[in-house]
Amino acid sequence: MVSTYEVRPIATVVGGHTRVLDDYQGGVRSIIRLHDEYPLETLQGIEEFSHLTVTWRFHLARPEDVQLHARSPRGNTRWPATGTFVHRNHRRPNQLAISYPRLLDVDGRDLLVTDLDAVDGTPVIDLAPYFEQMGPRGTVRQPAWPGEMLDPAYWRDATERP
Repeated sequence: MVSTYEVRPIATVVGGHTRVLDDYQGGVRSIIRLHDEYPLETLQGIEEFSHLTVTWRFHLARPEDVQLHARSPRGNTRWPATGTFVHRNHRRPNQLAISYPRLLDVDGRDLLVTDLDAVDGTPVIDLAPYFEQMGPRGTVRQPAWPGEMLDPAYWRDATERP
């Protein structure tokens, strides 16, 4: 049985990246601005953490962007065709992403972060502090292609973009 549910954003990304780009995501500062309907005390203590877990929506994507088939990452046939749930992009059915930006400062409802790979205006569905103990347990295993695709360009400083 398929059920649906409504999700409302709790915050919005302000500033930072102004367009969708594959690489050079590093070093860009942006603000996660908590919506007014949430009391300030919902952020109490968050400044004690170095990183956040941010769930956000690819709001510039369209429903027709979803691709429910195997394909090579970034269309590069050097990498194997892999299924929709093996990619981390907007072509997913719910068009959601999770990022782990560094928290630099808290000013009221504004969380100043860096290394958030979302663009200005992105709706934030949820956020939480990153707990090391909730990260992967055991040895992390992955094929070679994600490293080839993302290293070193993905988190390269945005000011170095050619």
